[in-house]
Amino acid sequence: MRGVSNGGAHYFQERPQAPSRPGSVDLALPDLHLRLETDSGVFSPERVDLGTRILLESVPRPPATGDLLDLGCGYGPIALTMAARAPEATVWAVDVNRRCLELTARNATAAALDKVRSVHVDEVPPELRFRAIWSNPAIRIGKPALHAMLTQWLDRLTPDGVAYLVVQKHLGSDSLQRWLTEQGWTTTRHASRATYRILKVTPR
Repeated sequence: MRGVSNGGAHYFQERPQAPSRPGSVDLALPDLHLRLETDSGVFSPERVDLGTRILLESVPRPPATGDLLDLGCGYGPIALTMAARAPEATVWAVDVNRRCLELTARNATAAALDKVRSVHVDEVPPELRFRAIWSNPAIRIGKPALHAMLTQWLDRLTPDGVAYLVVQKHLGSDSLQRWLTEQGWTTTRHASRATYRILKVTPR
């Protein structure tokens, strides 16, 4: 759901036009090591991007049970980490990009993480509420679309739920924090590393 790929194809297109170029990356964390399939037309296909790694190294463990959400899953590093750290929870990996969803599903199967649900954003059951949302959100889709997306999903947090968003400072982390606060969500800076901010958001 993020950015613009080489050659001008948008990662947030439902069906990327970029020819398939399969590859793989390693996600190495203190508690987890995964080999993940990647492809062209998805976000950061050559390496797990720094923002995602900082998020995964900074946030507390997710709730042990319930429904958890990776908003903008790409090929699945966040969703699979959530599932590995909370094996009894159901992790919903959502994106608009069908190539991403196929990759996440295959990566979850390869890692034997059978409680990952890789689904299009329009296919998430409307009654679901999430105890945690982790996301490297699609900043480059523009503020109106970003704000609409965050409103849609943050309003689906459970009363005790919490979201963690990673945003680069030069891409507007401080202004996004102000906007979220103005909209009524309690928003604080959970961590700061390199040029990235981890925003902690709780229900309004």
